[in-house]
Amino acid sequence: MRIVVADANLAPHRDRFTAALPDGADVAWCAGAPDAVAAALPSADVFVGGRFTADMAETAGRLRLVHVFGAGTDRIDFDALPDGVLVANAFGHERSIAEYVLAAAIVLRRDVLDQDRALRRGVWATSVYDGAIAQLHALRDGRVGLVGFGHIGARVWEAFRAFGCTGAAVTGSGRLDAAEHGLAWAADVSRLDDLMADSDVVVVSAPLTPATTGLIGARQLAALGGDGVLINVGRGPLVDERALYDALAGRVVKAAAIDVWYRYPAARGEPATPSDLPFAELTNVLMTPHSSGITTDTFRRRADDVAANIGRLARGERLHDLVRG
Repeated sequence: MRIVVADANLAPHRDRFTAALPDGADVAWCAGAPDAVAAALPSADVFVGGRFTADMAETAGRLRLVHVFGAGTDRIDFDALPDGVLVANAFGHERSIAEYVLAAAIVLRRDVLDQDRALRRGVWATSVYDGAIAQLHALRDGRVGLVGFGHIGARVWEAFRAFGCTGAAVTGSGRLDAAEHGLAWAADVSRLDDLMADSDVVVVSAPLTPATTGLIGARQLAALGGDGVLINVGRGPLVDERALYDALAGRVVKAAAIDVWYRYPAARGEPATPSDLPFAELTNVLMTPHSSGITTDTFRRRADDVAANIGRLARGERLHDLVRG
């Protein structure tokens, strides 16, 4: 079986990945080398990478599986894939993202960014040294709202629940069993405004679709309110860009952690501002470069899962995490 790997994130786990493959597997490591990918595709049974185009499909006559080394399949040209070619994705990032969300919630709710900047100027910005500053809340006092409750939302809630938080969730289907997961309530997105108003921290991890684009706008942010924190680890456009900037600039909400953006680099390593709006000038936003799930834990787990799926393919078994097939 010929496997073409075009995702650089798998390279650090090369030995682990190859050791878990079925006997007889032959791997072409082509990350960062488009010419090498093009040369290897005609003999490929499996392609591992995040981008697959119509031009690539024309030359991949033996292809049986496109396996994305991540969750997003938006750069796979499904229409160009011949009938019978399977597509699968890989997760494994939920534990790392939950760590990020928990850290961001604590940093923003407890004004760590402001305190850091103030102390660099010699100002001790805490109620102990300044009676005008209110005492801050511990995380266990927090009410958490979850927009989306898939792999990420469920793991994030486990982390918050361990601290004694209360929680609620809205999902596309509205079929989530709140009692089963220890939530105060769960509903479909028709109750999104209620969720925002009831929450101190809102975590966005829903999938991006035409129906969810701009799901959170000015009205929802106003409902979250001046003590509320928004954390987006789903996709940038789930939250209206202008509405979010205005809410942060006007302190309509307390703060936000933004890990997913509205603009990305055209190519690996190229600089790019993440928005046309000057989020970087705001002091109440934590900005990260879509890195919440980028840890060795994530990529080790993905390497194991992709290798296991290739083994299932070789044995004629049904694959896990199929997107098409």
